[in-house]
Amino acid sequence: MTQTQAARLMDGTALARRMVEDTARQAAALTERTGTAPCLATVLVGEDPASVTYVRMKQNRCRKAGITSRHVALPATTTTTELVGTLRELSADPGVHGILLQHPVGDHIDERAAFEAIAPEKDVDGVTFASFATMSFGLPGFVSCTPGGIVRLLDEYGVDPAGKRAVVVGRSAILGKPVGMLLLARDATVTYCHSRTRDLSAAVREADIVVAAVGRPRLIRGQDVKPGAVVIDAGYNPGNVGDVDFDSAVERASLITPVPGGVGPMTIATLLEQTVTAAARQLGA
Repeated sequence: MTQTQAARLMDGTALARRMVEDTARQAAALTERTGTAPCLATVLVGEDPASVTYVRMKQNRCRKAGITSRHVALPATTTTTELVGTLRELSADPGVHGILLQHPVGDHIDERAAFEAIAPEKDVDGVTFASFATMSFGLPGFVSCTPGGIVRLLDEYGVDPAGKRAVVVGRSAILGKPVGMLLLARDATVTYCHSRTRDLSAAVREADIVVAAVGRPRLIRGQDVKPGAVVIDAGYNPGNVGDVDFDSAVERASLITPVPGGVGPMTIATLLEQTVTAAARQLGA
């Protein structure tokens, strides 16, 4: 940043590295106590290049964290019934402690039915109805990984949401909606915005915390960012472009996440951390 840019970068890469190192220590201790290493099963339907790369990256991170990775590759022609059957088998397998269904899974598949085939105690990606409910009510369970990573970033940089106005742009079931609930649990006043929101700019201008999670490149402009606001860019678009116009927003925000290197690494770190937690609970250790 230049001297005229006021915002500090929220370094998700550095925090995620520390989280993975701590997770590796926990995994090693668990393996020593029980004789069983935590195991994460990844399920991929089809051969979408981005999804293949993402799954491979998660497998590499698993190895670094002392977590066993089991990959299930299914053809693009897989039906909802077949996918549900696979996920139920993994849910019933005591050797698997966490399950990740890589999405998207294809328009011909009922993704919600597939998610609900994952046992809640193995839902380390936080995608089931049960996980959303326990997260919303502050009960033991697993948070959606990207929202959970966002909250950890806020904690790392000393951002207390209590009493602040938070605007979440996006309402997806695994990002927008859950991050709003986590912020609400921290006593923020939360407004959800979406494609039918009238005068989005006006809503954003009132926000002390902005979470952009809609999947539209540079949708949030710097001129609409309240001076001193915290800006979390959870979008990722082709060309390493987020949902926030970084160059203009960085001049008005107090804290901002870069793309890449902000929210993304936190998602995987949270996934690995929750996998070890799931294993410990299932192994009674």
